[in-house]
Parts: sequence; structure tokens; C-alpha cells
Amino acid sequence: MSDSEAQEGEDINGIMQLLPHRYPLLLIDRVLEWTPHEQLVSIKNVTINEPFFVGHFPQKPVMPGVLILESLAQACGMLAFKSVRDTLSENDVLYLVGIDKARFKRPVEPGDQLRHEVSVRRVARGIWIFDARATVDGELAAECEIRCTVRSV
Repeated sequence: MSDSEAQEGEDINGIMQLLPHRYPLLLIDRVLEWTPHEQLVSIKNVTINEPFFVGHFPQKPVMPGVLILESLAQACGMLAFKSVRDTLSENDVLYLVGIDKARFKRPVEPGDQLRHEVSVRRVARGIWIFDARATVDGELAAECEIRCTVRSV
């Protein structure tokens, strides 16, 4: 199989093997598809049981925009780690180094399924640059540019 062919998804167990995040900050439930060094599609099922809904906002629960961006960053991390998995050590982590051009187009509420669509724009001097979009039912919820780098801890 070539690098440009789409790969099968990943369940929560596979996600937890690559990302260091855990409840309540693990914000990806499933990877649907991915193509090494190119793109990844994942989902987050948003439920009323999320701890942030207690305070944001009790009368009209809305997923905080910063957590939507975090979920997109985690999707970018999954793509980077899955793309270079064979060259990583167990001490390597992916750090978020920047988010640019963030825009929010619709609220994300309990019962929504947030779909992350991330693609690699380029990798230069160890910095991965991604275009990232989050949609709900095909409608754009948020978009941004995300920059990450791999470092040993």
C-alpha cells in the first residue's frame, strides 16, 4: 500500500495508544480515515455529560470554542503521529505551537457529532502546518490553521 492510499480508521483504544490525553481532555472518539502525510477525518460525539457543559452555559449548553480547537489539534496530532509512527520513540510528544485564522461559524451543542477534517499543508524545519475544519451535519462549525512540532520529553 502506498503512502497516498487512504488507511482504515482507529477506535478509541488505538487513539489512546498515540495521544497522551485522557478524560476529560481526550476529544476524539474515532478516526474514520486517514492518508499518511496528507489528511485525517475523525469524530467527537458531543454529549450533555461533558464536564464543561455544567458551566458553559447551564441555560444553553455550548461547547467552548477553545475545546473545538483542541479537538482539531488532537486530530492533527493523530495525523502527524500516524504518519511518522515508525520514526518516533516512546518519549516523543507533539506540542501545539500555534493556531492562526480561527473562525467559529456555528455553535456545537449536546447531541452534535463534531467531524474533524485536517490536512497537512506542509512540514518545514520540524513544524507541521495543518488546515483544520470542524463540521456538524455538513455545516462548518469552525476552521483554523494549526502548527505543531514533535519533541522528546
